Amino acid sequence: MQEQLIRHITVGNIATNCWIYGIEGPAGANACAVIDPGAEADRIIESLKRLNMHPLYILLTHGHFDHIAALPALAAAYTPRPLIAVHRLDAEYFGPASLEVHRRSFAAAAGNSSYVDALWEDMPSPDRLLEEGDKIGPFTVLHLPGHTRGSAAFYDKAEGVLFSGDTLFRGDYGRTDLPGGNDGQIRESLKRLLAMESAVKVYPGHGPVTAIGEETGLLEAL
Repeated sequence: MQEQLIRHITVGNIATNCWIYGIEGPAGANACAVIDPGAEADRIIESLKRLNMHPLYILLTHGHFDHIAALPALAAAYTPRPLIAVHRLDAEYFGPASLEVHRRSFAAAAGNSSYVDALWEDMPSPDRLLEEGDKIGPFTVLHLPGHTRGSAAFYDKAEGVLFSGDTLFRGDYGRTDLPGGNDGQIRESLKRLLAMESAVKVYPGHGPVTAIGEETGLLEAL
């Protein structure tokens, strides 16, 4: 495998972390997974060009608009199209009927859906609906409901790397007051994550990188 590459771009008005993660690809290819392309597709594509990387996968930790708004343009920019994957329980955020789902979700968060309406492009359907324990590229899928029903993390055990989406941040965790959120479920999801090896590096959906061992104090708040 090529030298491990992890880069991020902070995108959109909600400062979402879009992650670029180097993976094994076809012979001679500089391949990667793009995780949570939340906005500003042009910036993401330009970063990939500078890195000379081609995305094999676009992986979504969950379906909230601030994590997927750049998906249509990003997916359309590459031939062959990267494989789009999300947990099955967040499939409603994708495809031809998804605009109203996003309007309701964002209105619950911000009071209106103007952000979604201003940026909306028809959302492609996923190529693969994920389940707990699935393998995709170097990752194992961890289903972590609570922020949304289908929130998931992507765990590369060999590298000790976890992309946690909006389930776990540095010193905090995701909100549960939006459609599909559940306080009891996110508590159980956090307990599961915090039982992992302390050295696992956590790359969250917002904010700085952390590690499992740095977040065990959250258990006291659960």
